[in-house]
Amino acid sequence: MPVYKDEKRNTWFCKCNYKDWLGESKSKMKRGFATKKDAQQWERDFLQKQSARMDMKFASFVEVYFEDKAPRLKERSIMTKRTLFETKIIPYFGEKQMNEITAVDIIKWQNALLNQDYKPTYLRMIQNQMTALFNHAEKFYDLKDNPCKKVDKMGRPNAKELNFWTKDEYEQFIQGFSSDEEMYRIIFQMLFWLGCRVGELLALTSQDIDFENGIVNISKTYYRRNQTDYITPPKTESSNRKITIPKFLAEEMKNFVDRQYGLTPEDRIFPITDRAIQKKMKQKTEQAKLKPIRVHDLRHSHIALLIEKGMQPLVIAQRVGHDSVNTTMNIYGHLYPNKQKQVADLLNAEATGELESNLVDMASEMRFRKAGGWS
Repeated sequence: MPVYKDEKRNTWFCKCNYKDWLGESKSKMKRGFATKKDAQQWERDFLQKQSARMDMKFASFVEVYFEDKAPRLKERSIMTKRTLFETKIIPYFGEKQMNEITAVDIIKWQNALLNQDYKPTYLRMIQNQMTALFNHAEKFYDLKDNPCKKVDKMGRPNAKELNFWTKDEYEQFIQGFSSDEEMYRIIFQMLFWLGCRVGELLALTSQDIDFENGIVNISKTYYRRNQTDYITPPKTESSNRKITIPKFLAEEMKNFVDRQYGLTPEDRIFPITDRAIQKKMKQKTEQAKLKPIRVHDLRHSHIALLIEKGMQPLVIAQRVGHDSVNTTMNIYGHLYPNKQKQVADLLNAEATGELESNLVDMASEMRFRKAGGWS
């Protein structure tokens, strides 16, 4: 298709015809190109996107991929994924044709990232985005050779070691707050004793809390992007949950909420951002001379405390909004005490009739299995 010169604006424009996914004829016009070559390149890229042929450039297929995924993803997820592509993937593959990218190219890209100081879990997150895109191209656009299937994934799905505070360390931290910092003190109390995500906490309104029965209703999450506040559904369907509140904390929370002049039931209780919480945590951690952890690690600290106190994985998964007990065990299973010695003693008692003092409480075990067990 030809491109045209706009004599009045001294720029170039193109007008092309194409068929949409329903087979209907459409036309597209784009103005404002500085050169004829730019207009021609845009037209080629646009037509390739419409046909989604695998000789199109990687960067162009990324746009096709996000157009396909947009109706199924939350806006925040799209922004996060786009950032990973734009900063960690497109700079390497953007100009390559999809069907020319080989397993060797993937390995070289992995090595370049492995040589940088990224955490293994972050590397796996990047890898997962790359793999998902090529799987999409193979499944829906007839990519004949999927290079991601030929190489090992880089990174690890879960951190090798979790970073968290013990109850004693947390008590040392929270004691450092003055009366002028009451809001932050309540925030950290809720993060540690409820195990909620920071976005879930920042989205809370007073109508989300049943002080009489000691229950917090988690049904949304908050984040801020480009100086705009967003309230969206929580991370997953299982994140919609009701969390029981310890009595002492419910009293602290009610006292704080009651003193917030002009707070309506629809107003956010904590009208700040997660960045402000991170900054305050860093300041107080340094003052208390504690090992540094992230705000999200208070959630790990909550779960580690529950494990220490003998809470079953199913109860923990429900409390913190995990999709399944498998999620809880995959992340925190190594914190549970090893019961193999108890298993051996149980079998020995069964065979010999000799009782051991450290045998498993079978009544508790049966209740645990009926509740879902370790599956």
